[in-house]
Amino acid sequence: MSDRQINILMLGGAKRVSMAEQLIRAGKEAGATVRIFSHELDTEEPIAAVGTVIAGGKYSSPEIDKELDGIIAEHHINIVLPFVDPAVEVASRVKTRNKNVFVPVSDEGMSAAMFDKEIAATIFEKHGLPIPKTYTAENMTFPAILKPRTGSASKGIIVAEKADDIAEVQDFGKYLIQEYIADREEYSVDCYVGMSDGKVKCAVTRLRIATVGGEVVKTRTVSIAKLEEASITTLQKLGLKGAVTLQFIHDLKHDNYVLMEINPRLGGGVICSILAGADIARMIIDESEGRVAKENNDWAEGTLMTRYFKEVMFHNK
Repeated sequence: MSDRQINILMLGGAKRVSMAEQLIRAGKEAGATVRIFSHELDTEEPIAAVGTVIAGGKYSSPEIDKELDGIIAEHHINIVLPFVDPAVEVASRVKTRNKNVFVPVSDEGMSAAMFDKEIAATIFEKHGLPIPKTYTAENMTFPAILKPRTGSASKGIIVAEKADDIAEVQDFGKYLIQEYIADREEYSVDCYVGMSDGKVKCAVTRLRIATVGGEVVKTRTVSIAKLEEASITTLQKLGLKGAVTLQFIHDLKHDNYVLMEINPRLGGGVICSILAGADIARMIIDESEGRVAKENNDWAEGTLMTRYFKEVMFHNK
């Protein structure tokens, strides 16, 4: 066993057991032993199967910064990785306070902006990025889709075919209102941008075949040059860093790709891209130890990932 140890703190790792296993594997290949810690609201989470769960407060808590700094110091944390939306902005603050900890996320301002869909859409338009037609309550055309500005995992979305479908909506200001594209395919693009050199190390396009509650459960890598180029352009224009997941819609009627949203963190389906050959786990490990992450555009097209349930048991003692 290597004498070098890398301690990784996952923020909201919960069910990301496979990602933790990939980080452990990547560390071993780099000659280091990886230990996993995960900050959760409850200790009884699946990530306990491969790591140590630390119960703590919500990421919206005024005390969260102090709490995480304490955990980082106590457990000699080397890397911090957010896995839920509210943790990304928190992680970006961790980065500014803990210079010796590697946190592969964008700056706080951009991280916060990407989790308000209306602000994000305004930024996308400002940079000339293609997005669906965006409406106000006054000029809305049907069919339309209303997305909660700060929502995630498809919660609270309203697809309105006619005015009656939104009759009970009381505050349109809480939603981003856009054209609803019914005839479509959805794609995720798993990206990694070097924290030190700002270079795009990979942009792996995946077709989202099936989802449950906004989480992909079946996905396949596909090589679409137009979409990969659009992803790289998007990353560069916005100055995003670290792990980033882009979401695109392919408007089949007009054969056009439009940007739906950006999650400036590792996405739930990134395991597919890693096992297709774009080793984002190793990129994170390498950069955390001061090495330049290798670019990888030679990932395998047609790699299919499907998921199943596996139990993690907690017994009374």
